[in-house]
Amino acid sequence: MNDQPSAPVRPQPPDPPPPLAPSADAMAGSPAGSPAVRRRVVAASFIGNFVEWFDYAAYGYLAATISTVFFPDTDRTTALLATFSVFAVSFFVRPLGGFVWGHIGDKVGRRSALSLSIVIMSVATFCIALLPTYHAVGLFAPLLLLMVRVVQGFSASGEYAGASAFLVEYAPAGRRGLYASVVPASTASGLLLGSLLAALLTGVLSEGQMHGWGWRLPFLLAAPMGLIGRYIRMRLEDTPAFRALEEQDVARTPAKQMLRANRRPLVLAMGATVLNAVGFYMLLSYMPTYLSEELHFGTTESFLATTVSLTAYIAFVFLTGLASDRFGRKKMLITASTLFTLCTVPAFMLLDGAGLLTVIAIQVLLGGMLTLNDGTLPSFLAEQFPTRVRYSGFAISFNLANALFGGTAAFVATLLISWTGSSLSPAWYLAAAALVSLWAVLASKETSREPLRER
Repeated sequence: MNDQPSAPVRPQPPDPPPPLAPSADAMAGSPAGSPAVRRRVVAASFIGNFVEWFDYAAYGYLAATISTVFFPDTDRTTALLATFSVFAVSFFVRPLGGFVWGHIGDKVGRRSALSLSIVIMSVATFCIALLPTYHAVGLFAPLLLLMVRVVQGFSASGEYAGASAFLVEYAPAGRRGLYASVVPASTASGLLLGSLLAALLTGVLSEGQMHGWGWRLPFLLAAPMGLIGRYIRMRLEDTPAFRALEEQDVARTPAKQMLRANRRPLVLAMGATVLNAVGFYMLLSYMPTYLSEELHFGTTESFLATTVSLTAYIAFVFLTGLASDRFGRKKMLITASTLFTLCTVPAFMLLDGAGLLTVIAIQVLLGGMLTLNDGTLPSFLAEQFPTRVRYSGFAISFNLANALFGGTAAFVATLLISWTGSSLSPAWYLAAAALVSLWAVLASKETSREPLRER
């Protein structure tokens, strides 16, 4: 048998390593992170948040009218308390919404969560314009109002956190504070439009027309604005940071992972949010009611003062976001808490008996102080949590604080005045909130110059 020598076995080259997921920084240099895309991201975040808070403005600024439309004829304080109670109850569902929207945002994507939340909010807001009054259906009227407000609260719980995470993850290096300040600016813009519409309606329509149909008009605008916001958002890709993480693996249960590994940041984030929760709704939503009901200003003058302060707030908040990039988040937040602790009560004392120009100046001052907090808070909160659970961490901490202190701010302020007989009670409450936030910020670490964590 003539055996042939066997051919030598050639070693096989090793399998090539699996491709690495592109980093967020690398993807930021791609078309997804180009200036043109970032402009669309800013526009989409702005209009969505604008629509969400326009509704809250319309409800807050028309509280005196709504109290007579949806509740039985009682004394004015009781009717206002009932109206603000419905406003507050809608906030109690927000922590639940924070878990749900956080899960969707961290599991499926930021864009999907934001596109769905704006649709739900727009439909619910539009429904308010169609609700029957107390004189037509009795107690079913406030019950229906409560149901719609709960849906709105659930929807809104995903908006602020999602828009902030979206902007921070798209922002170029060293500009996260400036980009995230778009969120409070859009929120204030929604309030501004609500204030302008309320002032226009109360100035043009008679009291009978306002109670008959005028109060419905602002809520009718929600549907077209919501459709525009959804259209813009659906044309965007998800953030580079989320897509980079998605190539590796996404947490199965983001909220559970966040609670297990990020309990300290969660508690500190909640504490830091308390000043925003109380200050924002007390100064920018409740103030017209405070001026007209407690200090006996005319309704039109009250709306005018708030409109001017909101305009100044929008301008200041961008400067604060820029300053937080330069000087750090902690310095800005500590300054805000300190100023509110020391200056709130004296400012409210000056309001009593002041003329319109003085009231406007004081509101502009308080609004400027608030921007030191609000213009910094979105980037501060987003930086406390890694990309894998950022939406969940932000949404849960922010909405828990707002459920406990934000949605109840107008109710607590009205109740404290009723109990104590002092119009300064809301000022002391706001100063106490500032102390809580001061403690939380002091216990936190500076994050403005650190890269976003993935895990």
